[in-house]
Amino acid sequence: MIELKPVNRGNWEEAVRLKVKKEQEHLVPAVAVSLAKVYFKPDGDGVVYLPFAIYAEGIMAGFIMHAYEEHSDNMYWINGFLIDEQHQGKGYGKKAVIEMISWIEERFPHCRETRLTVHQDNVKAAALYEGLGYLPTGDVDNGEVVYRRERIVFR
Repeated sequence: MIELKPVNRGNWEEAVRLKVKKEQEHLVPAVAVSLAKVYFKPDGDGVVYLPFAIYAEGIMAGFIMHAYEEHSDNMYWINGFLIDEQHQGKGYGKKAVIEMISWIEERFPHCRETRLTVHQDNVKAAALYEGLGYLPTGDVDNGEVVYRRERIVFR
């Protein structure tokens, strides 16, 4: 079972200790960098950042952050996502992304798509996201490929 819990005073130090394998370090930001965005707002004052710890069976196994512009219908981003090196290969990543998508769509019913970026060398992440319905937009942001996934609405 995967749970997303807000990163807060009680768990931020544990979250900062999460790390990927040495050869993956250039592919994703460190948790500390993602948490700094909450305060510094590098994408502008209108962007809200919500950091989450990913728990698998009660153990912190990763990190994921949601960033959004409140009154938009397409500026709902997933970023800073990583699974700690000790917990990779267990299927937690896919489950965490699905949980994050569900969380976003439940809380923001006007959201018509979610977006994320992938480092061009991160073949595994690209395959994961594409398997979940994300497609490249053709845009590049800070050297990373932008992907989008349209919300599936059943009538």
